[in-house]
Amino acid sequence: MNRGEKVLVAGAETLIGSAIIRQLKHQGCSDLFTEAIDFADAKAVDHYFSRTKPDYVFVAAGKSGGIGANQKFPADLIRDNLLVACHIIQSAYLNRATKLLYLASSCCYPKLCPQPMRVESLFTGPLEHTNAAYALAKLSGIELCRAYRSQYGVNFISAIPANAFGPGDDFSLEDSHVVAALIRKIHEAKARSLPVVRVWGTGAPRREFIYADDLANGCIFLMLHYDAGEPINLGTEHDFSIKELAELIKEIIGYTGEIQFDGSKPDGMPAKRLDSSQLRELGWKPKTDFRAALEQTYQWFKTVLCQS
Repeated sequence: MNRGEKVLVAGAETLIGSAIIRQLKHQGCSDLFTEAIDFADAKAVDHYFSRTKPDYVFVAAGKSGGIGANQKFPADLIRDNLLVACHIIQSAYLNRATKLLYLASSCCYPKLCPQPMRVESLFTGPLEHTNAAYALAKLSGIELCRAYRSQYGVNFISAIPANAFGPGDDFSLEDSHVVAALIRKIHEAKARSLPVVRVWGTGAPRREFIYADDLANGCIFLMLHYDAGEPINLGTEHDFSIKELAELIKEIIGYTGEIQFDGSKPDGMPAKRLDSSQLRELGWKPKTDFRAALEQTYQWFKTVLCQS
């Protein structure tokens, strides 16, 4: 991406989209299009692309949520993400974008995928049922990029990131992912002097997390240095159990009560650790220490909470 070339970040209001914008601005990119339009609306997307004619497109748009949201709104999640992928990819092709990066999700892998997860394992087994609808939409986005490459010769690529967190995350108890949900629950328990925090699941599942600004930096790196048709994993190669995560957040917040796990609630996939060796071979790795990233996220949460 050279100075003067136009860059569109679809999903500027999302955690990942806003982080990509911060990183692009930090790296000197000035010709940015970040309007928060409805990317599930074909006419709106077509008009937006016709007007902006972007050279590079980052696709971070689409609804998402934790296990609770996936169980309550599977139709909303699959429909919105399918429409977003179809409309953006088609418009990018029609308006001759130089390159597009589509961000999928680690839940695209089979539920019992061998660890660490390699792209060769995609489509080899059943998905985790609690997020199957969302995962199918994200898998469709990957396939759309491959299909457009095959039929039209365009440079559309896809990446599968680890679980992202950081400033700007959704901290609502209804729709948040695990890091944000734990930060809010444990913070509120401390503020109210509650003796116990109850957390969904057994605490045993293992997850890989990536700080949003590191993920954004990795996305820009891929836009500059990766051109293959197969999706590529974008992770840290370090995983933690949900129990370990909860205890670390408890320590950062300074909560002295007890964390109890509710095994009657779903765990989701037993493990999700990405094999990001291909990305390491290209020369990229994350910069932010995990504990430091959690501390920065908590400080942001407290600042926003105090202002609201």
